[in-house]
Amino acid sequence: MRVHRSAHARSFTVLPNVMLQDRQLSYTARGLLADLLSRPDGWREDGRQMADSSPQGRKAIYKALKELARAGYYRVEKIKRDDGTIVSENHVFDTPQLPGATLPGPGAPATPGADVLPKDRDQEPSLPAAEPPVLDERVREAAAVLLRVVRSEPRLRLGQAEAEELAPLVVRWQERGATPADLAVALLPGLPAPLHCPAAVLRNRLQRKMPAPAPIRRAARYSECATCHDPVPRPGICIPCTGLAPRTPRVGTGAAATRAGAARVRDALRAAKGALPLSLPATFTG
Repeated sequence: MRVHRSAHARSFTVLPNVMLQDRQLSYTARGLLADLLSRPDGWREDGRQMADSSPQGRKAIYKALKELARAGYYRVEKIKRDDGTIVSENHVFDTPQLPGATLPGPGAPATPGADVLPKDRDQEPSLPAAEPPVLDERVREAAAVLLRVVRSEPRLRLGQAEAEELAPLVVRWQERGATPADLAVALLPGLPAPLHCPAAVLRNRLQRKMPAPAPIRRAARYSECATCHDPVPRPGICIPCTGLAPRTPRVGTGAAATRAGAARVRDALRAAKGALPLSLPATFTG
């Protein structure tokens, strides 16, 4: 990495106010720029290691480097070597540089006599690579379901990235019991003509036609009477045990009730048998 300092900043250890007070940069970007400018020219450190040592992590460091590049404090140049290979050289400035401006000479090390490491052109660039977001398994499956549903409609062609952005809405549909057939009925009919942005139309329909959540069914809870152990709606004793109402006889209250019931059944069978005729009348045919 090449560190470029202005002539005023080379003789002092302070940083220019134009950089410290640049309100177009976030505090993370200004802090990262101050850290980079404190390094000697030719300093080598892998960008991923630098991001991993920061509390913010790789995503925040990558975003801060993009801010610095847009503001002109950070530049990555591609250099073609004699053998045809292309390497990257990173430049850091303490004042913003206009696009296409000639690069100034590198600044002196901040500490006299500090060891300056030579630039290793074979080393990979220190700019952290943009890592694709890690998708949850349910989101990945929902994106695949959405692509299958809209495949039959040529006007609803989606890219993989667009399907993954809409997948969280599809997950919410699935959580509410929707099937791929329900999605097809909600998304495919009645498309506008002309259709300029399929992803926007699908997002609108997924949000607007979202099924209502299923009602929560709670099982009835009962307690037992403290005296007779009959079921009661709330802890305590039942009304018959308080003496406020007579107790209703329960069906099947023991062996006596069983014997009485069996006797009634036998009596009914005997009565039915006695009512039958002794013989069937003869049938004559002419």
